[in-house]
Amino acid sequence: MSEQPLRLHTPLTDEGIAQLRIGDKVLLSGVIYTGRDAAHKRLHELLLAGKPLPMEILGQVIYYVGPTPAKPGQVIGSAGPTTSGRMDAYAPLLIEHGLKGMIGKGKRTEAVRAAMKLHKAVYFGATGGAAALLARCIKKAEVIAYPDLGPEAIHRLEVEDFPVIVINDIHGGDLYEEGTKSYLR
Repeated sequence: MSEQPLRLHTPLTDEGIAQLRIGDKVLLSGVIYTGRDAAHKRLHELLLAGKPLPMEILGQVIYYVGPTPAKPGQVIGSAGPTTSGRMDAYAPLLIEHGLKGMIGKGKRTEAVRAAMKLHKAVYFGATGGAAALLARCIKKAEVIAYPDLGPEAIHRLEVEDFPVIVINDIHGGDLYEEGTKSYLR
């Protein structure tokens, strides 16, 4: 586990995420996309039908968030993570098609962890309850798909030094499991 945050730029590469281990602090910069369960269901259906997605997924990161509307003078409103488990039914197929990172909170299923290990993807945790602070790292936000979903539409975000922690790495590590084990010792 690194003491100083590692800096990564999107899109992510296999080489870039191979260095990551659970517990590593990371500052993400570049483009990330938002998506929650309703959007994930639509993306999943497109992939199953062999149709193109509304954004490039290869090497990308999806942040599980439904941001609040921006107040005057702001890029975006509060943008805190939502529980990742609601996306677990859809995540393995997205990972298989090139998704390299996910940001949320909470544990992932065994199927998602296996897909991350097989296809080299990583799951980052963002701090719940710090939505206003996380929003400060978002420099630009625009809806790119499914505006009918309101705050759950897919947004393209440009972020700078967005703070996350590696929860699941490509080596099969799981911070929730290891953290519990170390606490029980």
